[in-house]
Amino acid sequence: MNRVLIVTSQSNDAKALSEVLQDASDGPYAIESLTLLAPALARIDSGDIDVILVDLSLPDSQGIATFDQLFAVAPQIPILILSGTEEEELANLAVQRGAQGYLSKGYFESYLVPQSLRNIIQRKAVEESVFMEKARAEITLNSISDAVIGTDMNGNVDYLNVAAEKMTGWPREDARGKPISVVMQIINGATREPRRNPIELVLEQDQEMQLTAGTILIRRDGRECAIEDSAAPIHDANGQLSGAVIVFHDITDAQATALKMAYLAQHDFLTNLPNRVLLNDRISQAIAVAERRRSHLGVLFLDLDNFKLINDSLGHSIGDRLLQSVAQRLTACVRRSDTVSRQGGDEFVVLLTEDNFAEDAALTAEKILTAMAQSHVLDGQQLLVTTSIGISTYPADGLNAETLIKHADSAMYQAKERGRNNYQFFASNMSNQAVARQTIETELRVALERHEFVLHYQPKVNLASGAITGTEALLRWNHLQLGQLQPSRFVSIAEDCGLIVEIGRWVLHEACKQACLWRDSELLCGPMAVNVSALEFRDKGFVAGLEAILAQTGLPASALQLELSESALMREAQFSSQVLQQLHSLGVLLAVDEFGTGYSSLTQLAQFPLDVLKIDQSFVQKLDAQDDNRVIVSALIAMGSSLKLRLVAEGVENPAQLAFLKGQRCEEGQGFLFSPPLAAERMSALLVRGIRPLTFSGRE
Repeated sequence: MNRVLIVTSQSNDAKALSEVLQDASDGPYAIESLTLLAPALARIDSGDIDVILVDLSLPDSQGIATFDQLFAVAPQIPILILSGTEEEELANLAVQRGAQGYLSKGYFESYLVPQSLRNIIQRKAVEESVFMEKARAEITLNSISDAVIGTDMNGNVDYLNVAAEKMTGWPREDARGKPISVVMQIINGATREPRRNPIELVLEQDQEMQLTAGTILIRRDGRECAIEDSAAPIHDANGQLSGAVIVFHDITDAQATALKMAYLAQHDFLTNLPNRVLLNDRISQAIAVAERRRSHLGVLFLDLDNFKLINDSLGHSIGDRLLQSVAQRLTACVRRSDTVSRQGGDEFVVLLTEDNFAEDAALTAEKILTAMAQSHVLDGQQLLVTTSIGISTYPADGLNAETLIKHADSAMYQAKERGRNNYQFFASNMSNQAVARQTIETELRVALERHEFVLHYQPKVNLASGAITGTEALLRWNHLQLGQLQPSRFVSIAEDCGLIVEIGRWVLHEACKQACLWRDSELLCGPMAVNVSALEFRDKGFVAGLEAILAQTGLPASALQLELSESALMREAQFSSQVLQQLHSLGVLLAVDEFGTGYSSLTQLAQFPLDVLKIDQSFVQKLDAQDDNRVIVSALIAMGSSLKLRLVAEGVENPAQLAFLKGQRCEEGQGFLFSPPLAAERMSALLVRGIRPLTFSGRE
């Protein structure tokens, strides 16, 4: 039901209008009638009025002011003026100011009156709906982050949303009527040449257009941003082209993010060096160039020696910084055309392009070894880490990236086998060796679970009396296919793959358990000696783990002797001294193994709480061949005596060596002259019967 408010002081007019509306066939109408403007304004304010019929001459208001007051409070309600013939000019003025029309007095009884009201109400509803849709569209366009610019048929701007104002720097009123090329100035990001706006092409071709990639928007203040957009034509109700609209957005941050993601996908996060993905691509590209030019390439595979030792003992933070320092040195050793890549962990690969001869790769390898020989200073600590390098060349050692890297990796392991801190070129037989090494590494991981490890024991004897003074536990691996393996076949691999700590803990436990069995049987076995690798020694849980083993097995600490290589102790001597003091406090005996090979001085050794020095077998076994070795061994014995340490000569194999050592007052010896390493049962028998006379030169 439509509610009509009649505002007139002419009762006849009000009556006539009420009657015609009540009788209208297109009704019903609810009619209210007031004679004054003031109550009419109050009634309108309360709502529910659909149309107002008003006489501009009222007792409390006259003329156009009457309409102005009504329109001010109800601009959305249709207002019709009730006008006499003499008032038509005033009625037309009201129409110009917003009235929907006027009804002439004398015609109020016509059936056209209700029809006109119905049409006006419906038209106002449509206008309101259109207004709401337009307002909704305006709000929506101003709420989105994409910029929207509309133009007329001539390409002149007639609309900008808020985002477009911000992106272009042009307020809507300033931009209105200006060519799109002025408001939205765009250039080619690569060439910096102006680009034609897609709006102009849309207006010419009457079809959608996409902005070409790499487009830059020049803002009104001269700043730039990368944009993406699409432009489309606008058609009127008859389908005729009436303008165009372009929608675009800022992709500067998105481009930066994409570039960053692409960089991270191809570079190592820690060192910023190319990773294996980018390296493989560069090797492939370099191979294509080398094939055309008939030139050569070199691939160097590097693994840091003893990096795990530093990383585990000093922490991953120091380890990461050391890797960054290594990366900087490697980069400084090669040309700009070459590539240094981090493969992961402590492995690096260097691609040498335009190498004419294999000697070029060797020169680079030597340069790297020299650079790596210098210590790295981190947090006041001097850290020394060397590298083992394997080299493969194109086309001799492979025709693709995967093969070249694989063969360089095989050569690197050969460099490790030959003492580390050197380089080796790939040879065809290395592939088989690499496979064998990989097999050993794989099977090492389950050897403990399968109980394949076993300990053998070798006695130490007093050189003067021949009495057994101690035993040394020596690890063996009963491999299912390869038979019994010596430590030299697998210990370095266990160190490289991180298994040596677990294996070493097992060795300690088994050796202590066996020593307890002999002691319980009242066999005089002397202290049980166990070799400890550098990685074990620097493991954070080593001392606590040793205490737990002694507690579990019941072996007194004084019945255990730990043997560490001279080189392991001298590396990071301050750390070594701290751990040795903890072990000494437990009561464990401490020995330096391979004495004479680490170039330590009396001053350096004196700072450690040591009990025993073991002269390396490489000196002992040459006593009867070179006089120089006699001098060296004599000096080593003298050095040990001056430190008041017990001396043990390793590798004693014949009476001549024994005689010399006794003449130099070396106290103890160990070697095949006395006994080879024996299984626990045979060692038990030896402890019962003792060593045969020292003049015996054969082997048991």
